[in-house]
Amino acid sequence: MSVRAPGTHVTPGIHTDHPTAQKHLTAVAGTPPVKVYALGGLEEIGRNCTVFECGDDIVIVDMGLMFPEEGMPGIDYIIPNIAPLKGKEKNIRGIIVTHGHMDHIGGLPLLIGKLGFPVIFTAPLTAGIIRKRQEEYGNVNQLKIQMVTTNAKIALGKNFTFEPFHVNHNISDAFGAALHTPYGTMIYTGDFKFDFTPVNDEPADLTHIAMFGARGVLCMFSDSTNAESPGHQISESQVGLELERIIANAKGRLIIGTFSSLLTRAQQIITIAEKHGKKVLIEGRSMNANVELAHQLGYMHIKPGPIIDEGAAMRIADDKLIIVCTGAQGEKNAVLMRVANNEHRFLQIKPGDGIVFSSSVIPGNERTVQSLKDTLVRQGAKVYHYQNLDVHAGGHAKQEDLKLMLRLMKPKYFMPIHGNRFLLEAHADLAEVVGVPRPNIFVAENGQVIEFDNEGGRMTKDKVLTDYVMVDGLGVGDVSQVVLRDRVMLAEDGIFVIIATVEKKTGQLVGSPDIISRGFVYMRENKELIERSRARVKKILKDTDSRSPAFDDHLKNKLRNDVGQFLFHETKRRPMVLPVIIEV
Repeated sequence: MSVRAPGTHVTPGIHTDHPTAQKHLTAVAGTPPVKVYALGGLEEIGRNCTVFECGDDIVIVDMGLMFPEEGMPGIDYIIPNIAPLKGKEKNIRGIIVTHGHMDHIGGLPLLIGKLGFPVIFTAPLTAGIIRKRQEEYGNVNQLKIQMVTTNAKIALGKNFTFEPFHVNHNISDAFGAALHTPYGTMIYTGDFKFDFTPVNDEPADLTHIAMFGARGVLCMFSDSTNAESPGHQISESQVGLELERIIANAKGRLIIGTFSSLLTRAQQIITIAEKHGKKVLIEGRSMNANVELAHQLGYMHIKPGPIIDEGAAMRIADDKLIIVCTGAQGEKNAVLMRVANNEHRFLQIKPGDGIVFSSSVIPGNERTVQSLKDTLVRQGAKVYHYQNLDVHAGGHAKQEDLKLMLRLMKPKYFMPIHGNRFLLEAHADLAEVVGVPRPNIFVAENGQVIEFDNEGGRMTKDKVLTDYVMVDGLGVGDVSQVVLRDRVMLAEDGIFVIIATVEKKTGQLVGSPDIISRGFVYMRENKELIERSRARVKKILKDTDSRSPAFDDHLKNKLRNDVGQFLFHETKRRPMVLPVIIEV
């Protein structure tokens, strides 16, 4: 955590001793086991949320969101399912938030109220980002946030003591969490890398990390995002050198797309621009908000000169202008995508522009990002990205750094987290290479309960509910798999609507049925199929017993089945057939 972070608030149960004086809890007769389970973050990238439970004490680490996968049309994002915590809200001693990325904080605004607003323990920059996002939900004043620094010891109930330790990531104020329990110390690394020449940060606190290993670590839960990538993660300083070369030699405008939370990258660009007499326009609501927040808290040092507004950007020479914006992941409403689609209010691509993708591609976004690059190149831009130049340093440790963390911590048990199954297994293999016995490595599924007591640790067969809670607009959890299946069906085969008016008493057809096709066939070009379908509807309704009243459900089911079979026979496609019966 940044050395600039303010001191810990000393409140009952909080100790500010030096790490060498840390207090260990001890298991006594009757002490319940420690149970650990993930509500997200295993077998997926995102939705990180891990629960530690011992008796009446519950500690939650992170509460993030996950962006939708293919096959989830219309879904904005996915958050953890907190059903396993229902009825236990009063036992939650705190939520530890390791850093300010959305896959670790994104679920908080929608879930923290349902949990009774427990105290959030985090660092100042993360706290500012959490508050800023909570403002959109109108209950920011109900948040209870306790700032922590790496000299903190915080008692969380009778069974947990929390101790943060500084790590590097690609956002300031990232930390890992040590939880001292009655059975030993558990380490949650958070997202981390080792950067010995970071920007606007201090190197990871190797001394503090090694102290945990020297005293003994019961279990380590560690970031697996880059577990299949050999070597070491490059330093932010190396990225700065590459960016400076590109900025210094640019003959036209430079548009640099990155994450809105990657504030060290924004700082590097601003500093380099000032050095070479260039100006910077920051575009994107989230980017502007984060830069302003970081500047206010002292995490960014910005002089008035290099930053300009839109009006000045329109007047400045192309070779003197750098635009820093969001959208390097191909997000549909972000700045870079709107620029590529000629939908931005004043920015359009022109030949000679340089586009820098200063971020890696989040798994699942590859196709969208590639399409975005293709669009930009067609319009005459030159694209720079991390696969051909060092314009991005990932925030996640690669294999050699993961092994270093394992060697420093020397855990008895190990559980890879933060990655899909393939990455978790790759990280498990690394742990075995550095000496963790394979039976002591837990490659778990979301919801699977890991248990620790005086006999050691084990994966149990118990599982808690971790179904997706999908957010669509203002709806939270009201979109089910059935709804998604219908959306996919509509996207793949379209809809065929039959509107028929019938007499209520007899069920006989009145007039001619109307037919509407959307996403199935273009009606003007398929008049014969439409007319044959209409004739079939007439026949079905004509065959209805005129002595019986109209039974709405019966008529709908008959139309749906018969017309559906007819359309499949004629087209080998199965549109969603939607009969509408109007009784008169």
